[in-house]
Amino acid sequence: MSTQGINQLLGELRAMSALAAGKQAPAAEETPEVDFSNVLKSTLEQVNQVQQTSQELQKRFELGEEGVDIQDVMVTMQKASLSFQTMVQARNKLVSAYQEIMNTQV
Repeated sequence: MSTQGINQLLGELRAMSALAAGKQAPAAEETPEVDFSNVLKSTLEQVNQVQQTSQELQKRFELGEEGVDIQDVMVTMQKASLSFQTMVQARNKLVSAYQEIMNTQV
């Protein structure tokens, strides 16, 4: 995930928080427009790539290919697992935020 997108989101959240508290929002820094769908898509592609790399390394180890160590296989499996778990948690937070917004009465 892009740190630039995260920093922009944090800046926007801080500005909204200041406005909600009745304070004047801090001056916003000029940051380029970030498309949420592109960030989400690239993140999903990265998670998919890590999963595929892990599966490929597992297959190579199972076939007894030279130069493939069990340590490398285990590390890539853990990376794939962590990236997937992180993606699931982010999805859960997005769904929760969406539901909260939909339940907000205007």
